[in-house]
Amino acid sequence: MKEERISVFDIFKIGIGPSSSHTLGPWRAAQLFLKSLKNKADEIYSVQVHLYGSLAKTGKGHGTDIAVMLGLSGYDPVTMETASIDRILDEIAASETIQLHGDLKIPFSPETDIVFHNSESLPFHPNGLIFKAVTKSQTSIEETYYSTGGGFVVCGESDDTALLPHVKLPFPIDNAADLLNWHQLTGKPIWEIVLENEKVWKDEKRVREDLLNIWHVMQESIFHGCQTKGILPGGLHVQRRAAELNQKLLNGKQCAGCDDWIDLIRAGGQGFNYTLDWVSCFALAVNEENASFSRVVTAPTNGAAGVIPAVLQFYLTFCGGTEEDVFRFLLTAGEIGSIFKKGATISAAMGGCQAEIGVSSAMAAAGLTQVSGGTAEQCLMAAEIAMEHHLGMTCDPVGGLVQIPCIERNTMGAIKAITASQLAMQSNPSNAKVSLDNVVKTMWQTALDMNNRYKETSEAGLAVNIPISLSEC
Repeated sequence: MKEERISVFDIFKIGIGPSSSHTLGPWRAAQLFLKSLKNKADEIYSVQVHLYGSLAKTGKGHGTDIAVMLGLSGYDPVTMETASIDRILDEIAASETIQLHGDLKIPFSPETDIVFHNSESLPFHPNGLIFKAVTKSQTSIEETYYSTGGGFVVCGESDDTALLPHVKLPFPIDNAADLLNWHQLTGKPIWEIVLENEKVWKDEKRVREDLLNIWHVMQESIFHGCQTKGILPGGLHVQRRAAELNQKLLNGKQCAGCDDWIDLIRAGGQGFNYTLDWVSCFALAVNEENASFSRVVTAPTNGAAGVIPAVLQFYLTFCGGTEEDVFRFLLTAGEIGSIFKKGATISAAMGGCQAEIGVSSAMAAAGLTQVSGGTAEQCLMAAEIAMEHHLGMTCDPVGGLVQIPCIERNTMGAIKAITASQLAMQSNPSNAKVSLDNVVKTMWQTALDMNNRYKETSEAGLAVNIPISLSEC
C-alpha cells in the first residue's frame, strides 16, 4: 500500500460552502493555476475554465463557476468576507473582466469563459477541470486539476497527497488495524497516538489552538444558522428551518450571544425528544449555512459538514463536555476520516453519499465514544457501526444543489453516530463480526459497483423524481 501521511488539518479545512469537492476544491485549483503562471501573470491576455464530469453536471448548483472566479481573482476561502461575494460577481459580470490575483485586469465573460462539458469526463476522477490561458504573444498555458473530495486537489493524474510534504510519523497509520496495533503496543488512546503524529507538523500548543479554532468556526456556523431565517439560494426556494426550530424549542426566548444561547438550551431539560430535536437543529443550521455560501468546516466534506458539529455540540451541551473533550474528539474523528480517505474515498462523485454522510457519521461516532470514556476498540467499533448502516447511500442532489436531500441527511448522520456510539459503549468489541477495515473495504467495493448516475450527477434518484424544473436552479 502506498504511504499517505494525512494530517487532521487536511481532513478539517475551513472554507466556504456549498461543496468541498465542487466549490472549495475548484477554488484551490484556481489558486494553484495562478501560482503556475509565476512570472508570466503580467503577460496573460485571456483565461478559460473548462469543467468536466460531475463538476459540469452539478457545477452551477454547487457554485463551481463562482469558486473559480473568486480563486482567479485572488480571494482565499478561509479569509475572504463572504458578504462581498455577490458584489464581486456582479462586477465581473457587468464589466466582463476579471482581475487575476486582484491585480491584472483581463477580458472575461462568465457565460463564455467558463465552459460546462456536461457529456464529457476526464480520466482519473469525475471532478476534472482544465484552466487555459493565452499570453499576449499567443503562447498557450494549460493545466489540468482534479478535485478529489474534501477540498483535496491534484494537478494532473497524480495521487492527491503529492502536494503534501513527505514526513516520517512516529505512528504511521494506513488502516484501522495499524491504529489498533499502535494502541496495543503503547497503551495510548487514539487521540494521543494521533497527537504524537500531528506534532511532526506542529507543536502541541499550536495543534491545540488550531483545533479549537476549527471548533470555533463549527460552532459559529451552528449559532448563526440557528439565528438566520429566509430562503436558501439556488432556485429550489427551500425554506431555512433551523432558526424556526430554535425559537420553538426555546419558547421564543432571546439570547445575548452563543454562551447565553447554550445556557438557555440546557435550561430546557434533558428529555429524549428535546435532545433529539436539538441534535437535528444543530445539523440543519450548519448545512443551511453551507448552502448559503457561508463559512463552514469540511468534516470531512462540506456536504456532510453538519454531522460532527451537531454531535460535538450535543456532547458539550447535554453531557458536560469541556474544551479538552473538543481537542480529543476532533483528533479521534480526524484519524477515522483519514482511514476512509486512504482505503476508500470521501468524494460523493466517486462513492455516492456513503462517502460523505457515511464517513462523517463514522468519524463523529468514534469521536463521541472517545470522549465518553470508550476504549480504542469501542471507538473503532462505533465508527464501523455508523458506516455499516450508510453503505450504498447514493448522492442524488435535486437541481444539483446541496440542499435536498443533503441537509436532512446530516441530521440522520448525526443521530446514527450517537446511536452507534451508544451501541459500541454497551458492547464487547471482541465479539464483533465486522471490523472497521472490513467496512472500509466494502464501502469502496460498493462505490465501484454503484451506477455513475447516483454519484453526484443529478441524473437519478430524487434528482429526477421531484417535480421541479432544473431550469429554475
